[in-house]
Amino acid sequence: MLERIQLLRNIGQFDSVNAGAQLPFAQLTLIYAENGRGKTTLASILRSLNSGASELVLERHRLGAANPPHVVLGFAGGPIQFQNGAWPAPMPEIAIFDDAFVAANVCSGVEIAAGHRQNLHELILGAQGVVLNATLQVHVARIEEHNRTLTQKSNVIPAAARGDLSVDDFCALPADQNIDAAIAVAERNLSAGKSADAIRQHAEFLPLSLPAFDVAGLNDLLARSLPDLEAEAAARVRTHLRSLGRGGETWVGDGMARIATASEGHDHQVCPFCAQDLAASPVIRHYQAYFSDAYAGLRASINDVGQGINTTHGEEVPAAFERAVRIAGQSRTFWSAFTDVPELNVDTAAILRAWTAAREVVLTTLRAKAAAPLDRTELAQETITLITEYDAHRTVVDTISNALQACNAPIAIVKEQAAAANLAALTADLTRLQAVKTRHSDPVNAFCADYVAEKAAKTATEGQRRQARTALDNYRQNIFPAYEAAINTYLQRFNAGFRLGSVSPVNTRGGSSCSYNVVINNVAIAVTSDAGPAFRNTLSAGDRNTLALAFFFASLDQDPQLAHKIVVIDDPMTSLDEHRALTTVQEMRRLLARVSQVIVLSHSKPFLCQLWEGADPVGRQAILIRRDGAGSTLAAWDVKQDCITEHDRRHALVSAYLNAGDPAVERRVAAALRHILEAFMRVAYPAAFPPGMLLGPYLGICQQRVGQQNELLVQADIDELRAILVYANRFHHDTNAAYETEAINDQELTHFCTRVLAFAKRG
Repeated sequence: MLERIQLLRNIGQFDSVNAGAQLPFAQLTLIYAENGRGKTTLASILRSLNSGASELVLERHRLGAANPPHVVLGFAGGPIQFQNGAWPAPMPEIAIFDDAFVAANVCSGVEIAAGHRQNLHELILGAQGVVLNATLQVHVARIEEHNRTLTQKSNVIPAAARGDLSVDDFCALPADQNIDAAIAVAERNLSAGKSADAIRQHAEFLPLSLPAFDVAGLNDLLARSLPDLEAEAAARVRTHLRSLGRGGETWVGDGMARIATASEGHDHQVCPFCAQDLAASPVIRHYQAYFSDAYAGLRASINDVGQGINTTHGEEVPAAFERAVRIAGQSRTFWSAFTDVPELNVDTAAILRAWTAAREVVLTTLRAKAAAPLDRTELAQETITLITEYDAHRTVVDTISNALQACNAPIAIVKEQAAAANLAALTADLTRLQAVKTRHSDPVNAFCADYVAEKAAKTATEGQRRQARTALDNYRQNIFPAYEAAINTYLQRFNAGFRLGSVSPVNTRGGSSCSYNVVINNVAIAVTSDAGPAFRNTLSAGDRNTLALAFFFASLDQDPQLAHKIVVIDDPMTSLDEHRALTTVQEMRRLLARVSQVIVLSHSKPFLCQLWEGADPVGRQAILIRRDGAGSTLAAWDVKQDCITEHDRRHALVSAYLNAGDPAVERRVAAALRHILEAFMRVAYPAAFPPGMLLGPYLGICQQRVGQQNELLVQADIDELRAILVYANRFHHDTNAAYETEAINDQELTHFCTRVLAFAKRG
């Protein structure tokens, strides 16, 4: 592993840099520099060390420097120097991706030359694969031993447990976490198939209901009276009528109807019995009101309501309800054998007691009203209580009825399936599910696990046997398809809009080479063509860079010495490749776990910050190439300051104020509160609080949605946010023109800082 750069002298932008000796490298080392500061120079130095090509360093001899380049690199095994125009020895364990890699293996401009394809061929082949240590005979002997062991392990598995299944098929049955439920469903389906006629004839659930008492209507009737017939007068008439004996009321009523006939020819009303003038009669006016249509209508209404209650709540209605409940219970017993049906817990005795009590007290009240129609009254509290108790039973019955009605749709499916049931298939399904349960139950599960493990071991040994039989002549035929698959995997991960096809070796007069096509929209494009679509006019510069990076990663995958590699990546992305920044970071993280060291150089701070944030803090280091006079030097890079967001700074400011209480930052702290809340809402509710929305309108939306399915904040959170916002708005220019001079109280500010941070912690 490269541990440090001890000296850079007279090369590129570096005049005499030894400060880097104090900057240790780590397993992941990030080097940031603006363009032209010296990234490519460092990459060329490492490429020169990798290949031993001293010209890569010599050609970067610093302009105006009298002495030749001198480089000292500190490695785990000791320092290595470039001095007197050469390295002591090449270092092949360094793998470098840079512009030189792209130019050598993809293209140096827009055309792919023969040399590019030859280099790619060598890149794909790489070093020879791991040599097989065991001979073919060893593998054959091991396979024979596997076969004997498999026979022993298969005999342990009970034949009765697997039925008609072979041992392999039985062991391959997948586990089912819901096997008991699946078996229950299968048993129901089979039972339904066997009971198809009974299912066809049995009715679905009918609604259950209890009639209601119209409390409002009853109170309205009880409160009715007649303004022209006073209760005292009605009482006098009734007293008089009772004095007439049986039939007195009918007799007087009949006489009232005859007054008009008896008065014909007179200019006044006369008595139909004695022909006397009725003007002086003290009771005639009361008679007229008592026997009026309005009074009769009131009494008829009272009578009709009473009869209606008897009809709705009496006679056969309770008995019919009991019959309906009994029938529903029988239906539940029948259908629960074929589908899920809720319990039918209806206490008909309790219902009838509550029903009868409510009905009788209502009728008693109506009888009292009928006896004194003009008395204004209302249902007593005891009556309301009895009706409420009855209504509670009605609610329970409605709930149960709705639940039973909801079962009619599954019952219809049961009927349909039973009508078309294939008993043989249903029996086979149930048998298979029972076999699955047995397969994954002890001790059979352990027996099968041993058998499957032995089978897998045999398969692995067979693979080793086939590999041992493969000659070196076939090595190339095997490695190229694998490399093509690896390249296309990386292209897919890098969001490339193309893939490679027909990656294969070819033998040319100039030596071995590589051939491939670029496949775009399922159309194969030749890499070279005199006219029409070709590599040069179908792939952009960003596409070519993406392809080169895919080549690089794929070549690393083929390297048997990958674990010892120092991988150097110089500017893996251009501005055209920002769409694959995340995937590139992800691939580098995967690579880091498989190699000795990864060194990434880039001019993109966001890219390096993204890579830094996901790395192990113990195994990472960041270095900055910065301007030093007319040249460049190395310095430690505080990545955290470049990664931190403004929201992070505000949060840290408020937290620091709570800890230290610095009066000098009070106004900045107060102004930060609203911004912290806005940033929290932007992350927590991105759809409802998009950029540009203010907290005030957002709270209005939250208030409208309280209690709804699309609720954003509960009422308590809305109230808390409003309270905090009232304070925070005092220090915001949009809500207070005098925000810069608003008085600040430390105790009050501390209180609201605590509430803001607490609010922003909720999940």
